[in-house]
Amino acid sequence: MAIAQEQMRISATNGSKRIPEPDWRALYRVGGFAAVVGAVLTPIVIAVFAAWPPPYDEGAQKWFELFQDNPVLGLLSLDLGYLVINVLMIPVVLGLYVALRRVSPSIMTLAIVTFFVGLSAFFATSPSVEILSLSNAYADASTEAERVALIGAGEGLLASFKGTAFHLNYILAQLAGIAMGTVILRYGVFRRSVGWLMVLGNAVGFGLYLPVVGLGLSAFAGVVLWVWLIVLARGFFELVNSGSLTQTILGRGGPR
Repeated sequence: MAIAQEQMRISATNGSKRIPEPDWRALYRVGGFAAVVGAVLTPIVIAVFAAWPPPYDEGAQKWFELFQDNPVLGLLSLDLGYLVINVLMIPVVLGLYVALRRVSPSIMTLAIVTFFVGLSAFFATSPSVEILSLSNAYADASTEAERVALIGAGEGLLASFKGTAFHLNYILAQLAGIAMGTVILRYGVFRRSVGWLMVLGNAVGFGLYLPVVGLGLSAFAGVVLWVWLIVLARGFFELVNSGSLTQTILGRGGPR
């Protein structure tokens, strides 16, 4: 009996010990700065697309000519700017995961896996550098057979770029954003405006697949998410200044 009581006392003593929570403020800080840079780059990328519409409906030869005339514009037209913004989203999404994982581990794990699967598909099929290389080879080609072969290779890259991988990235990113925004709205780790903007922007983004109004809805979603980046950056910096805000949120509801 005495042994059992001693074991219970030791168990209770061990259970009362608190394991220090890791200091994630460096990640929040990087996520905040990444969100700021993303917010700065987004209107620049949109302005470039508006001023110099990419020849999406043209073939590889037209892209080769664009790259030869202006390599920087060619790279931006093939979503190099969007690629950079997606790289910046890595610390942003990781920061969201770390801040929210304690209050909703199941949803946040599904959301971050969904996001990175889509992001991997986009990275794997982004053809900007490859098209630049083919463009240079096309300019140096000395025979018609070489040029035809290079155009064929370019057409294949462009088809992959506009195909399954693009839509997979787009759809999975929207779903992940809606899931994370819902967690923010439920548990309040960040300001509610962060959650509402995240849910609204990603939900409206699905309007891309509607006829006639699709592009307009997608553009509106882009504006909403641009504002979201600005508000989210502020939220990350508030986490940096407050230390571990997640612990205070745990009292508002358990993990789901």
